[in-house]
Amino acid sequence: MTVASQRYESAHIVVEYDARRCIHAAECVRGLPAVFDPKARPWIRLQNASGADVVAIVGRCPTGALTVQFKDGSAAERPDTVNTVTITADGPLYLRGRIAHAGAEYTRAALCRCGASANKPFCDNSHQKAGFKDAGACNARARDKPAAPQAPIGTILLKPVTNGPMMIEGWLELRAADGATLVVGDKCWLCRCGHSHSKPFCDGSHKTAGFTG
Repeated sequence: MTVASQRYESAHIVVEYDARRCIHAAECVRGLPAVFDPKARPWIRLQNASGADVVAIVGRCPTGALTVQFKDGSAAERPDTVNTVTITADGPLYLRGRIAHAGAEYTRAALCRCGASANKPFCDNSHQKAGFKDAGACNARARDKPAAPQAPIGTILLKPVTNGPMMIEGWLELRAADGATLVVGDKCWLCRCGHSHSKPFCDGSHKTAGFTG
């Protein structure tokens, strides 16, 4: 049985790994292979790099499966100053910034948008088996633009609607796979059933699709 949460310590930092949220983006492996080596046991060897280098690479993990803090419990990672959600082609939504969900706070998260994840609202790579396909465009015409766009800063709240979309409260910058951007807020509803014709926004398709989550 795979242990969901693992803890690794050095003299100065603590790295935690949540296997449930890992989708093997491999940013850690590519960025610091001497520390993050899936073929080694243990697979995280903090003694092989400086604490500063480890903190920098952990911050590149798009899902938040890896987190780091100092040994005294203080924060080693600062959230991005701008809240962003990036649409990946045929894959999840990557969120970065100040994120709150179900009483917990995050700086990075990957949200399911295919409807098949067993770890909703987070992605677990089920889109690959489900054959989910979407180019990751930013359909600005699918929603009313905010009357007075604000800076995408502050805390964004994730509120999954039962058997429906992901409601996000707070201003954020939406980044499409082709590089297009759109500032949205102070509330938006993002598709998480995989069936919307107005992705990434919800168009009510979850009702006819029989989505549960």
